[in-house]
Amino acid sequence: MNEIAQLPWWLVIVACLTLGLAPFAPPHIWEKLQMLSQGKLVRPIDWFDLVMHSIPWFVLVLKIVATLVKKN
Repeated sequence: MNEIAQLPWWLVIVACLTLGLAPFAPPHIWEKLQMLSQGKLVRPIDWFDLVMHSIPWFVLVLKIVATLVKKN
C-alpha cells in the first residue's frame, strides 16, 4: 500500500481521465458497468474491457485510502 501512496496524484488522475473514461462519449466504463448490472457482460473481451478501464479507478481509491491511513 505504501507504493501506491507514493504515486504522484497527477499520474493517477490522468490515468483515470484517459484510460478510465476512454472513449469519452459515453464513458466506456459506464457502458460496461451497465452491462454487468443487466447480466449482459458475458464475452471474455467485455470482462477484459471492464477490468482494463476499472484499474485506474481502483488505484485512485487505494491511493485515497493509503493517504488517509498515512495521515493517521
